[in-house]
Amino acid sequence: MTIKPFNKTAVNLNNIDLASYGSGSYLASDVTVLLDIVDKDAVTDVPVSQKEALIQSGQRHYSDMLTLEQAPSAMHEQLYRQALEQGTQRNATDVANLAYTLQHIFQSSVNNDEQPLILVSLVRAGLPIGVLLQRALADSDSSYSLPSKHYGMSIIRDRGLDAVALQLLLETYPNSPIVFIDGWTGKGAIYQELATSLAEFNHPDHPNFTNIFHQGMDVIPLLTLADPADVAWLAASEEDWLIPSGLLNSTVSGLISRSLYTAPQSGLHRSIFYDDLITFDHSLAFIDCIDMARKQLNTPPQLLPTFEQPRYKTKAIIDMLAMRYQITNRNRIKPTIAEATRAILRRDPECVLLATSDHPDTALLRHLCTDRDINVVVLGAKILPYQAVTLIKQRASQE
Repeated sequence: MTIKPFNKTAVNLNNIDLASYGSGSYLASDVTVLLDIVDKDAVTDVPVSQKEALIQSGQRHYSDMLTLEQAPSAMHEQLYRQALEQGTQRNATDVANLAYTLQHIFQSSVNNDEQPLILVSLVRAGLPIGVLLQRALADSDSSYSLPSKHYGMSIIRDRGLDAVALQLLLETYPNSPIVFIDGWTGKGAIYQELATSLAEFNHPDHPNFTNIFHQGMDVIPLLTLADPADVAWLAASEEDWLIPSGLLNSTVSGLISRSLYTAPQSGLHRSIFYDDLITFDHSLAFIDCIDMARKQLNTPPQLLPTFEQPRYKTKAIIDMLAMRYQITNRNRIKPTIAEATRAILRRDPECVLLATSDHPDTALLRHLCTDRDINVVVLGAKILPYQAVTLIKQRASQE
């Protein structure tokens, strides 16, 4: 289903103060997370196998259930640290280039008073990238400082962007442009969900048209660190690489769970805070590491290209995999290293497809496959630019 246009009378926004929302385990200056944080005891912990059967049979939507996260294993932690060491310079450089490009685009249209650039990170994968961008834009010693405010917002496949949260921002910052941030793209499903949710604003006569379609009619302002699906308006690269923050879940995303759907008339989408995982939390340490590396870069930032429309260059690969493995529900196909890894941690995988058998960026993925006896198939260049794809096991008799 697609979320219906927001009805202002459904929720009373007059009594809602944005400052009352938290930031997870990030600093208050890093982000305000527009989620209704509920107690863990109020959420049913659904085992992965049961959740998979309910999702694929159509009995429940994935955003109505949660499998509570467990602490990462010692090997998982070690491989994350290796990925961080390996990817710090690239991550820092990418953030600097993105910040520099945003400053170039918006320097004449935002100000310090009532019109900052609004960064909206899509919870959860967008949060670490959004925090890094917020810190970069706030760095007065850089060549790309820019007035900005950063918020986290839920988006759920088939149910859309949190309409209540978006309306809160539009009413608070009626003159500010908004940029949406995600960590990476896989098939482009979240881009499509975002476009559907924003369609009602896509007309010059809409009072919030310029808040969202500031780059032109039909141009969805989605920014990502990596864009293998070729759908983002702005991205640091199109490569599928080992983004360190893609290897962990809540423990690198402010200890916030995947979001749970709430109907617009009932308020914001929900989430839980994993207070039991505080001793394993890397959220701030990750940000501090990449931010320090950004400040120490010796090369000047580069202006990145922007794209008005998605190119969907990997659509043929997804079509090929769907035909080869007789998959009618494309949601069972999880491309990119990050998405393939998360699918193993959160879902019930059938197998993992790799471009090469020994690529260093898939070390954690291969370890998890060995540990859990998951079949690995090397398909070579057929799946490039994706380095990895996880196929979710079919649980229902009909998809």
